[in-house]
Amino acid sequence: MALTNQTIDSDLILLGFTDSRKINFLLFFIFLIIYVVTMYGNSLIICIILISRHLHLPMYFFLTNLSFIDLCNISCAVPKLLMDLISTQRTISLIACSVQVFFLLWIGANECMLLALMAYDRYVAICHPLHYAMVIRWSVCYWLTAFVWTFSFLIVFLPSIAMPVTLCYPNEVNHFLCEAVAVIKLACSNIRNNDIYIFFSGFISLLFPFLIIIVSYICIIFSILKISSAGRSKAFSTCTSHITVVALYFGSGMITILGPSKDASSDQEKYVSVEKYVSVFYVIISPMLNPFIYSLNNRDVKRTIVKLFHIKM
Repeated sequence: MALTNQTIDSDLILLGFTDSRKINFLLFFIFLIIYVVTMYGNSLIICIILISRHLHLPMYFFLTNLSFIDLCNISCAVPKLLMDLISTQRTISLIACSVQVFFLLWIGANECMLLALMAYDRYVAICHPLHYAMVIRWSVCYWLTAFVWTFSFLIVFLPSIAMPVTLCYPNEVNHFLCEAVAVIKLACSNIRNNDIYIFFSGFISLLFPFLIIIVSYICIIFSILKISSAGRSKAFSTCTSHITVVALYFGSGMITILGPSKDASSDQEKYVSVEKYVSVFYVIISPMLNPFIYSLNNRDVKRTIVKLFHIKM
């Protein structure tokens, strides 16, 4: 999102969560621990899959991409957040804010579509195992991943250039980061086209992939019901954990992106106070949970970790 400012001061002020220094210090340590765990967990997954030849399969290829996206996602927000929590000045330049908005939107759209790809991959593997090698070929994986990265880039980059947003005083963003919906509330120009774009892009990058995931897992669950009770319990457990994380990520994203617009003055104050807390789930919590739910809970990955680190079970 290209941002310009009509005021003399070209910096924006991020209000964050609270002005209480005690609470901010507590939040600093909480988010620091989450950031370290997220970086370590996702980096571990990437390294293990890359160095283990028996994990060079399409499913783990998608998991590697997911871990890389999660690393980028949390790194776009948390380092700046940590500095602001222990600082008295929470300013950010327009250029830095524009870059943060762009990368958060790009990475967010990328992750949504990748999760849909992963759900489809599991659907083919479980519901049509005999056709899996033919449908999910390496060439298909490469092309689909390239499409996801390119398409998510275009739906964010092109509209941001075509519809720049002019910001006016006051230059205070009621958020802990430059989140698109929060920043656009400062616009003093007509943002009707921007609202339409946000809703349209939200449908493409959130609702459509979410529908694919739901349909895929419904088909998976029906297939699971046909297997023996011994394997059914574990399969249901895995599906439940996947659906829980997906619901957490997509649900918080939908609340943020598809919430009331700037013109919805009656709901604006209530919505703004909730929006930044909801963003914590898909920007910070979800990248931490993904490696545990999708990878470290995987039997082959756990065996590889035990073998590499000589852990006694």
